[in-house]
Amino acid sequence: MIKTGKVYLVGAGPGDPGLITLKGIQSLNKAEVVVYDNLLDKHLLEQAPAEAEKIYVGKRAGKHAKIQSEINRLLVDKAREGKTVVRLKGGDPFVLGRGGEEAETLAEAGISYEVVPGITSAVAVPAYAGIPVTHRALASSFAVITGHEDPSKESSSIAWEKLATGVDTLVFLMGMHNLPEIVAKLTEHGRPADTPVAVIKDGTSHRQITVVGTLANITARIEESQLSAPAVIVVGEVVNLREKLAWFDNRPLFNKRVLVTRSRHQASALSQLLTERGAQPIELPAIDVQPINDNTELDRAINDMASYQWVMFTSVNGVEAFFQRLNDRKLDSRALGGKKVGAIGSATAKTLEAKGIMPDFMPDTFTGEGIIAGLKSQNIKGQRFLLPRADIADKELISGLARLGAEVKEVAVYRTVPATESIAEARQRLLAGEIDVITFTSSSTVTNLLAAFPEGLPAINNYKVACIGPKTAATAAGAGLKIDIMASEQTIPGLVAAIETYFGKEV
Repeated sequence: MIKTGKVYLVGAGPGDPGLITLKGIQSLNKAEVVVYDNLLDKHLLEQAPAEAEKIYVGKRAGKHAKIQSEINRLLVDKAREGKTVVRLKGGDPFVLGRGGEEAETLAEAGISYEVVPGITSAVAVPAYAGIPVTHRALASSFAVITGHEDPSKESSSIAWEKLATGVDTLVFLMGMHNLPEIVAKLTEHGRPADTPVAVIKDGTSHRQITVVGTLANITARIEESQLSAPAVIVVGEVVNLREKLAWFDNRPLFNKRVLVTRSRHQASALSQLLTERGAQPIELPAIDVQPINDNTELDRAINDMASYQWVMFTSVNGVEAFFQRLNDRKLDSRALGGKKVGAIGSATAKTLEAKGIMPDFMPDTFTGEGIIAGLKSQNIKGQRFLLPRADIADKELISGLARLGAEVKEVAVYRTVPATESIAEARQRLLAGEIDVITFTSSSTVTNLLAAFPEGLPAINNYKVACIGPKTAATAAGAGLKIDIMASEQTIPGLVAAIETYFGKEV
């Protein structure tokens, strides 16, 4: 007999994937089936196991993937298969989300279930627009009202005559289509025509747009702006606080669409910094980092470690690949005992520190010239350097070390190849005008992306180009690209700071 499974009714929050609760993430982590809605950031689905079944049941105006009775039945059927089911719903499942109906169905069927509350858009969306729903000087109460009642009801259950003047702040969900009627009902029952109103579309997302007016003119302003659903409507004096408290859409890179071309496993650091500053990172790597198939040369270097005085790491990838091979051979950081260790870049240094290695050398500037200038005082003449790095790295560093009298052994510990699928998608988005800034963090990201444009550069030269340093910029410029932004500090934070400075000057 198959043991009956369990259903988790999980609130995903209002749109920003960072607003889901920890318990919501934990529920997704163990899901065998995810039944999810329309207004969700699809990145949340990545929190479920890759093998989990994912079923879309989203609803849009006039178009439902499944009607509610079918969704209810689906939850019961999947649980009876013995599955752990996550019903992932936008906002909070019990705030105008029909979660109560789904819970009723599960209870009647004898299915075990748990409710994981979420942050409702009724509070979060106004907050992201700089509008607190309560304020000690302005509003001591607020109400959440559906803007779209069940059409099968014989009459409205909203007591407009009490609601209009009995509550300080009114928040309407799903009310865009009925905005004129909402305005008429409120004014008819005594709400002053000059009461401030805000309509917030796609709240908490990078697409957030806010239109502010009063009950007297908000309908006309919405028609003029052509704002469409989904949107949250806020009515009350607290709306006036937006002018002072707006923060989300006042961030320096708000709504800028930034193409992130670095390898997928490294993209998150850049994407996170961009997101914090309001940008929409679009991760479409131009390179894919892969292990070396034949480790014979690396093993020989490890066996011969006693003959080297220096080990110089030029990237995070080099550190990870080198230490992975040590681990494969049941070795650890003690293999570098007695060696001087160099790190090119702060991220490389931090990765080494995580392995228990404090670098002896890190140049002030991360160019070939900067590295060699920093090593001049190290008296490296006659010393042997091991250089674990990419298979296609240029020879500038080797030549510079040789000029200082050092002997260099270069060993490929990883290889970079074009990420063909994401490059193809990047090409489509660029041609469709869906990008504002292209970021390049290495010469190979430049070369691989530009290879997707055999017809020439005019298709992408309309976009701002941001490079992490002079070497990458030289590759881009040599290919005919116009460089708009270059980091003064050749790090990921430095690149983001340069982008922020550039757009700050445009204001």
